[in-house]
Amino acid sequence: MSGAAERASSTISLPAYASGGSLVALLGETIGENLRHSVARWPKNEALVDLGEGERYTYEALDAAVDGLARSLLAAGMAQGDRVAVWSPNRWEWVLLQYATARVGVILVNVNPAYRTHELRYALNQSGSRMLFAVPTFKTSDYRAMVEAVRDELTSLERVVYFGTEDWTSFSDAMSDTAALARRESELSFDDPINIQYTSGTTGSPKGATLTHHNILNNAFFVGEGCRLDDQDRVCVPVPFYHCFGMVMGNLACTSHGATIVIPAPSFEPAATLRAVANERCTSLLGVPTMFIAELALADFADYDLSTLRTGIMAGSPCPTEVMRRCINDMHMSEVTICYGMTETSPVSTQTAADDPVEKRVSTVGRVMPHVEVKIVDPNGLVVRRGEKGELCTRGYSVMLGYWENPEKTAEAVDEAGWMHTGDLATMDEDGYVDIGGRIKDLIIRGGENVYPREVEEYLYTHPDIIDVQVIGVPDERYGEEVAAWVVVRDGATMDVDVLRAFCAEKIARHKIPRYVVVVDEFPMTVTGKVRKIEMRKQSVELLGLTPRATEG
Repeated sequence: MSGAAERASSTISLPAYASGGSLVALLGETIGENLRHSVARWPKNEALVDLGEGERYTYEALDAAVDGLARSLLAAGMAQGDRVAVWSPNRWEWVLLQYATARVGVILVNVNPAYRTHELRYALNQSGSRMLFAVPTFKTSDYRAMVEAVRDELTSLERVVYFGTEDWTSFSDAMSDTAALARRESELSFDDPINIQYTSGTTGSPKGATLTHHNILNNAFFVGEGCRLDDQDRVCVPVPFYHCFGMVMGNLACTSHGATIVIPAPSFEPAATLRAVANERCTSLLGVPTMFIAELALADFADYDLSTLRTGIMAGSPCPTEVMRRCINDMHMSEVTICYGMTETSPVSTQTAADDPVEKRVSTVGRVMPHVEVKIVDPNGLVVRRGEKGELCTRGYSVMLGYWENPEKTAEAVDEAGWMHTGDLATMDEDGYVDIGGRIKDLIIRGGENVYPREVEEYLYTHPDIIDVQVIGVPDERYGEEVAAWVVVRDGATMDVDVLRAFCAEKIARHKIPRYVVVVDEFPMTVTGKVRKIEMRKQSVELLGLTPRATEG
């Protein structure tokens, strides 16, 4: 190729498509088989530490406990493909149940600990769960009372076992013989469904994403590879097990690499998390951006020895650039990675690498995962060019089997070619790095101008008095939508719309500058740490005295 032709070709943007080539093969085994291999390699390594309950297991002890619980499930008559639900914050029993159900081919149904009776009834009935494992109480929630309130309406439920009680002890003591367990394990395939996770949809009933051994074990393994995990790592897991972040990127990533799972507390507590990192000498810390923001904002943050931290994962929602920089500089997480994905894709589709340039790690969600494909498409489904915005789609081993007993919703999400449509706006640069611009439904259209909330949020994070910020669209009679910013400010600081608009003046385009400011102590959140922007929009209409659009009535 001549010099002129080469220069001309370099100006032609590539399609926004990438596939994850890898010299490392996918794991062709069940979760139970994978755990046994880890036990054989690292029997004396610490596998699980529950600081809240004071429980510790080596790999060989964990394996024995999992075997015992698996035999108890068989003794209770659980057949391959039966559903068993778990409704609990993070505890050591949750981990045992995760691996025991996988070992006998029973599908674990994750029930959001924040669910109340209506949602619990729906999840158990829709999944056809035969058993439920739960905590009797936690904080102000009386789980036992809530179960009893709907017990007569639970059409398939036969038995409830409560962690930390005689229920649990008596259930665990009733075990089938070891030969029965060996027979069951020999009948399992890694393509069998093993997990149902209900998506926290903002409209309609939750949908049960159904995942296989192959889906979540491989995703966990390659996420762990991306963090350079090995048998010397200790991973602090404050994110909920009920979600893929905790049970896949936390638990399964650890056990597939011989690392240690450290549970700092049953639910997220900033101080307990940093105390766990310091006392247990953790090398990795997981969290959604709001968790890291809360940890960094602790008044005594500097008193915690975080020097052992090397890596970690930030995921769940777009990460503010300034927060990422502070994790690298102030928390010693020099190799921290950003992961992007969704429950339906097991969950991770892209990840930054430990040796990526810092600028890529603070401004993108990385490149496509091994053995996965991603593409960015326009509203007609055609692939856009690199640098152009569109909807991110992903395909490969990680895509769910479908939504449990919901073929219509499955067909809406996964097209005939196997592509999962994420509903997220994204761009891909010339090197294949993906940047998430937010949910398509969160796009603000102000007087015909597109406003991408994350662009505004990134700028507002640079204000010295703003700890956290979320930008949303609110109804406006003249422009259709206007920009509103919900902000959390530092102690003693004040913030109003005039101050914020003055900060934005001449720095960002006029149509992007928030017209409204709402100062709050915290945002409405899902249990996984995702901000509920639809709830913020509803509250803004009331707080600001706006006239809702007909669709928001």
